Amino acid sequence: MTTLACSPTVLPPLQLGGLTIASPVVLAPMAGITNRAFRRLCREFGTVGASGADALYVNEMVTARALVERHPETLRLIEHDPGERPRSVQLYSVDPATTAAAVRMLVTEDRADHIDLNFGCPVPKVTRKGGGGALPWKRDLFAAIVRAAVREASPYAVPVTVKMRLGIDADHLTYLDAGRIAEGAGAAAVGVHARTVAQAYSGQADWSLIARLKEAVRTIPVLGNGDIWSAEDALDMVARTGCDGVVVGRGCLGRPWLFTDLAAAFAGSAARVQPSLGEVAATLRRHAVYLVEFYGDELRGCRDIRKHIAWYLKGFPAGSAVRNSLALVDSLAALDALLGELDPTVPWPGRDAEGQRGRAGSPRRVVLPEGWLDSPDLTPAQAALVAEAELSVSGG
Repeated sequence: MTTLACSPTVLPPLQLGGLTIASPVVLAPMAGITNRAFRRLCREFGTVGASGADALYVNEMVTARALVERHPETLRLIEHDPGERPRSVQLYSVDPATTAAAVRMLVTEDRADHIDLNFGCPVPKVTRKGGGGALPWKRDLFAAIVRAAVREASPYAVPVTVKMRLGIDADHLTYLDAGRIAEGAGAAAVGVHARTVAQAYSGQADWSLIARLKEAVRTIPVLGNGDIWSAEDALDMVARTGCDGVVVGRGCLGRPWLFTDLAAAFAGSAARVQPSLGEVAATLRRHAVYLVEFYGDELRGCRDIRKHIAWYLKGFPAGSAVRNSLALVDSLAALDALLGELDPTVPWPGRDAEGQRGRAGSPRRVVLPEGWLDSPDLTPAQAALVAEAELSVSGG
């Protein structure tokens, strides 16, 4: 793979309690994406030479309740490769007691080295019951969940971090209060996606508010998330906000080598990866093999790789017929035949292959429980509704 020269910058490792992350980069948990197969691929690209400049690769979110009830799919989702360290699990929960039980299970059974709490989910079926990005509005409940997780994890030296959004909408921002509460409750770091729940993934992330959070939270790392499409974006975010690390989500879709760029950039290297179409096809194929191994089913693994095809081929002249056929691939043999039709000598297309990835959507009205915004205090009726929120979350 060829490299591109850029201005070098050096940043220190990311410290999460007793856990040191050599490169201050976190793979954002993404439903249906950051399974064991994709994390393995990203880790292979993110480890640079003997230095082991690894990022923190977080698994896709699982619900605390499903974990405590030991649902088979949930247990599969939190599996890690034998050599995967640190093992990072993201939990979604709306109840302190369930949170405590889930964290206790993870640490006593030695299933995780790091636990992240999700308070940023913008999905309507979650927010309409007060979960996800809606929950930090209820400060006491938010604090109780974080304290419960920290209380159970601390004896095992497992750091707990918090991932959140700016707030429900522009008129109901929660990130500053939530950041201070998480800090006071013993969280090892706070990460903020610099968009509101109402924005979902639309518009532009407001990095200036990451800087405000960094000013408010002084004793633990602050991680910035939103609109990091390249290593240069990550360096720019750190320079403009003073954040201690970056959380990368959609920017690595179809581009796991972004972690090579990020590790290099934060180590002060000017190297950047610019793969040819042949090298991209080989990476796509390896991803498919890992998915087949993950599911233990060739058809299921090949169906899963379909959603990654457009991301991998973004900007390349692959042809609509091949692209359409790849989107229907049902076996590794069929995948090999189709990838064989691509010209491996086609060079990296530059800007056409970069920039935004995934669907941005548009702003929307956030669906909330009745009277949710009337007060930051939780009413008995709202408490009963929130208790049902975990039942509405699929995928683990």
